[in-house]
Amino acid sequence: MKRANIPIFIPHRGCPNACVFCNQHTILGVVGTPALEILLARARAEIETALTTISPDTMCEIAYFGGSFTGIEPDLMEALLGLAAEYVAAGRVSSIRCSTRPDYVGDAVLDRIAPYPVGTVELGVQSLSDAVLFACRRGHTAEDALAAIARLRGRGYAVVGQMMLGLPNSTFADERETAERLIAAGVDAVRIYPTLVLQETQLADRMAQGKYSPLSLDEAVSRTADLLDLFDQADVEVLRVGLQETDGLREPGTVLGGPCHPAFGELAMGECFYRRAEKLLQGEIPCGADVTIAVPRGRTSAMIGQKKKNLSRLCAKFGMKTIKVVEIDTLLGYNIKIVHNRKEERNPCI
Repeated sequence: MKRANIPIFIPHRGCPNACVFCNQHTILGVVGTPALEILLARARAEIETALTTISPDTMCEIAYFGGSFTGIEPDLMEALLGLAAEYVAAGRVSSIRCSTRPDYVGDAVLDRIAPYPVGTVELGVQSLSDAVLFACRRGHTAEDALAAIARLRGRGYAVVGQMMLGLPNSTFADERETAERLIAAGVDAVRIYPTLVLQETQLADRMAQGKYSPLSLDEAVSRTADLLDLFDQADVEVLRVGLQETDGLREPGTVLGGPCHPAFGELAMGECFYRRAEKLLQGEIPCGADVTIAVPRGRTSAMIGQKKKNLSRLCAKFGMKTIKVVEIDTLLGYNIKIVHNRKEERNPCI
């Protein structure tokens, strides 16, 4: 069954501090925090509009994103949950999801949301290195995050771990360890975000002072591809790679540094597929062969790569004449296989 979220953004409400990388008004393209009545009216209008675009056979959730949802004022949180619960009760959506911080999922707040049909909580873990969390002024520890995951799972919630790459003081070893610990903690899915340097943030000041260097696009793509492979092997779904573009992010001068690319996720997925294909083809393909590679449904463009980059690299490395990509339903994730290999006496492709 197809799945979809109806995202309702509540920027910065509930956040106890400003992390060095954060400017949510810019990320979300929303300014200000309106009164309860206005927020509820806007949320209802956005839900109604979204439902007109979603087919009846889609399992749909109302998702409260943008701030620390479980840390906002209790009356606002319960009013928003109550609004979404109306749609669940009417059978128009299946459940509710929300995003929050690890230090805002104590037993008291979980007791408060328990009466509502919340199915998934997305947790802004960002890193499971205390040194990185301290450098980012997150205000919580790695153990706080792991305890929050355990508490949520114990209450029966699905948990999505959100992690970031290229944070201050972070190495790829730190990021891989974060991914491994998220897997071990039993998260149901993850989101991966490369760090961007946004205007009017402490990170922008540090970069201007030469105290922080963001990842290049190639570095971020390479690191992300490694993590995609790791999560895929652990059967943990990656829901999203990279920030969703908004009007705010597109404004000149908004993103001051970092791997900002409109198709970042596609680049990282393409690199992951390239590495899988490179490993699969190693020592198996005679020079000048025609090869057909099967990929999961909907993954042809990622396997081919932007401007057919992956096919060109594979042909050049292995001396193949042509590579054809087909989709089959029996493959999932980043699994691929060779379904045809025919040798012809022609010049290899270039």
